[in-house]
Amino acid sequence: MGYVNNLKMFVRVYELGSMSAAARDLRTSPAVASARIAEIEKRLGVRLFNRTTRALSATEHGRLFYGGACEVLEAIEAAEAAVMQASQTPRGTIFVAAPLGVGRRFIAPAIPAFKTEYPQIDVRLRLSDRIVDVTGEGLDLAFILGPLPDSDLKVRVVAECPRLLCAAPAYVATRGMPRDGEALLADNHDCLNLRFPGAREFQWTLHTHDGPRRFEVRGPLETDDGEVLTDWALAGCGIIMKPEFEVSDHLASGALVPVATATPPVSTQLACLTPSRKYRDPKLQAFADYMITICRDAITR
Repeated sequence: MGYVNNLKMFVRVYELGSMSAAARDLRTSPAVASARIAEIEKRLGVRLFNRTTRALSATEHGRLFYGGACEVLEAIEAAEAAVMQASQTPRGTIFVAAPLGVGRRFIAPAIPAFKTEYPQIDVRLRLSDRIVDVTGEGLDLAFILGPLPDSDLKVRVVAECPRLLCAAPAYVATRGMPRDGEALLADNHDCLNLRFPGAREFQWTLHTHDGPRRFEVRGPLETDDGEVLTDWALAGCGIIMKPEFEVSDHLASGALVPVATATPPVSTQLACLTPSRKYRDPKLQAFADYMITICRDAITR
């Protein structure tokens, strides 16, 4: 498997544009990454990357080799998947990404039981509210909450997720109870936003008498962590837009209350994405089936 591992390293270096980033992704050292690339270059007798102190870029030979390397790795994955299907023992390592709210509430707590049922599957879980590049980041599977990317990824819809606007009673007592989206703007309410590079939703889309409408709300605080937004709302800092499943406990306890209920937010969607070439991989199917059931039951109950 030495040359296969070298190919995997080459592909990740090519896709990430960094020797150190590829080494971190494959859980090894930059020195090992460099040595593996050097072995391929020695075997081929050509340079695959141009290296400077500041940048790394693929040569023409590197660009040609990338396509063939991907085909080889895909063929190996397909062969392994066929064997696993025949033996009915899914095994291997899967790299999974999920939003913080979904990951912390549903997926991470379910992984120990999944591991008990599938002891030969190892899981590498990444939690983040930013938009992930499934292919570019070497992910096998990603849960996405919100608009789906335009791609050839296989999509399985998990559940529709109703959303609402809410705030702490202390905030409402100080600033008043907004009736609708117009009041959010007219009264200059503090709206707490989820922002990160590449974020699509810089406005809140609310249901009005005239149909969905985008409101350009503003506020003093922004973050790329949805859980932090909830903490700020609980502290009385402003209004948040959240899927109901993320704040249901706080609503039940009275720590948060619905606001602007005359114009509720448009619901969002939770989906599971897998690269097309990996869609039938038994270990991915086992993980996706297991977690989709967990998430769907929790969100729709």
